[in-house]
Amino acid sequence: MKLYDYVLSASCYKVRLLAALMGVKLELEAVDFHPGQAHKSAAFRAINPAGTLPVLVDGDLVLSESTAMLVYLAQASGKIWLGDATPASAAKVQNWLAFSARLGASLGMARLHDMLLYPGDIEAFRRTGVECLRELESHLTEARFAGRIFLVGDSPTIADIACFPNVALAPDGGVSLDDYPSIRLWSRAVRALPRFIEMPGIHRLHELKPTPEAVPPLESL
Repeated sequence: MKLYDYVLSASCYKVRLLAALMGVKLELEAVDFHPGQAHKSAAFRAINPAGTLPVLVDGDLVLSESTAMLVYLAQASGKIWLGDATPASAAKVQNWLAFSARLGASLGMARLHDMLLYPGDIEAFRRTGVECLRELESHLTEARFAGRIFLVGDSPTIADIACFPNVALAPDGGVSLDDYPSIRLWSRAVRALPRFIEMPGIHRLHELKPTPEAVPPLESL
């Protein structure tokens, strides 16, 4: 299995991360996304006409959407990462996969704007990103009061892996995580998974702070 990869891409990282957590070996093909823009070359577009990263190639199968790659890897090598196989669990996982796209379009775009000078309305990116974080914080706080830490059920799923990178990298786009204790506790839980791998920008500095205390849901106050 070959992954066309850019080391600073949150979307590429989520695929590398799930593969590492499952113990699946990927052949990594580095693509000079910035500044080389190799993803726009004719050679790369022959592989992925959309000219986007990542791309996963496994035999005749070519996938160009990171969430589809997570589903494929989990189906092939670690179905436990898909949840408990009930219709409700499967639907919840898919719901968070869709939510991860909102994170990419807000927090992810804010990061690209600040780090790689991508054009766009940075204030709108940040505003929408904060709305997403508040939604995520509320869900994770309710989960913790029910004795859970992950997004769906009692164990990590591809939902957590899909959402984690752009949340963890939010400060790169000027969005602080200090006001979201449940998110930071969840991030610690993801980081503590066996075989977790890092990427540039996702570091251990927040773990030097006292363990955050999750606040109760607003309706319970």
